[in-house]
Amino acid sequence: MTRRSNAQVSMSNGHMNQPIPALLDRGVVMEQPSMVVVGNEVDPGRIAPGVILHAGCRLYGEHLSIGPGCVLGGETPMTVNNCQLERDVKLSGGYAEGAVFLRGASAGSGAHIRPGTILEEEASVAHTVGLKQTVLLPFVTVGSLVNFCDILMAGGTSRKNHSEVGSSYIHFNFTPHQDKATGSLVGDVPRGVMLNQPPIFLGGQGGLVGPCRVAFGAIIPAGTVYRGDAGQAGHIHYAPSLPQGDVRPYTTGVYKDIQRLVEANLLYIGNLKAYRAWYRQIRKPFLTGDSYGQACYEGALDQIAAMLKERIKRLGAVIEQLPSSIAVLESGRMGDRREEVGRQKQWITQWAGVAERCTSDRGDQEDHASLARLAEALESRTDGSYIQTIQTLDEQVRSAGTQWLDELVSSESGLIQDGGGKA
Repeated sequence: MTRRSNAQVSMSNGHMNQPIPALLDRGVVMEQPSMVVVGNEVDPGRIAPGVILHAGCRLYGEHLSIGPGCVLGGETPMTVNNCQLERDVKLSGGYAEGAVFLRGASAGSGAHIRPGTILEEEASVAHTVGLKQTVLLPFVTVGSLVNFCDILMAGGTSRKNHSEVGSSYIHFNFTPHQDKATGSLVGDVPRGVMLNQPPIFLGGQGGLVGPCRVAFGAIIPAGTVYRGDAGQAGHIHYAPSLPQGDVRPYTTGVYKDIQRLVEANLLYIGNLKAYRAWYRQIRKPFLTGDSYGQACYEGALDQIAAMLKERIKRLGAVIEQLPSSIAVLESGRMGDRREEVGRQKQWITQWAGVAERCTSDRGDQEDHASLARLAEALESRTDGSYIQTIQTLDEQVRSAGTQWLDELVSSESGLIQDGGGKA
């Protein structure tokens, strides 16, 4: 890898676009500058010296930021559009747009990473993985040929003790009712951000049918498509057997358990709000020490806002379908469904107020005693790495932080949390 030569700068074919000479002058490394494309809107000052751009890389977006030690396109061409990369991020090939990658995150070739995605420290995905509206907390490791949309996953304490998703896994996030009110929590925010939880194992060649919840320490074996919640830590969860060759009537657009669906969505929204509070109140000083971390901090808040908007929109779309669902249920074609009808009518009535609460940005309980205790413990420790600092906190301090976040989830979702994170 070399910096530019005079011959490269004066290229007779005229195909070197405007920002590339400025990037080379900054010390960005390109073996073949003529095979790299950089949009004129890209600010060279947001690309760190020493960043390696392999042949075939394409960079776009005025909000693009790439920090020191990052390597793009090491296996196949890589396009990065309006993403923020902190430090030592490796994106080996594919496409990424509107995503945030924190220190040491990585993606194999063939990645397709779309907006609403955050990969925190040392999170990794292997080749040919699609992510959208997805958060992977530190250490989470995803195999190849995986499709994750509308999911938040946590768990594990290190790269050797991490939550794992096996290859050929999918989170099913679209229903026969043509809705996407299907966000799933694999772990949660109040405990996951403390980086002290047992890992979760999702075996390969399987899937989750959203919305669902998976407890820390839970195991779902390979080859399993799991429906429902896997709520017991330290247990292996086998999917219930389905009738073989069974064919039965099915009416799309008719909801039979609206309470579970709404509660799962509100809990997801509450966790996203707690996640936002964690960034605002705890994460900020760890990321804003330089311009690249600052860009990641701002980008993460933007993506969390986009995720919240998406979840509220998707749940609202379900509420809009309930009148037609109620009409079918009241017809008697599906037996006595009076209780379900009553619940659906109740959610129609309540939705305006619920949506307003979900949409509001009322702060993050800045005066909460448990937050104050956590913040005080962190005040003198922001010179260390984020992971080391969090993992060496006193257990009582971490418990106080979890209590603050649990209460924030409850207040924002309207659902009461128990100590294990279940509604």
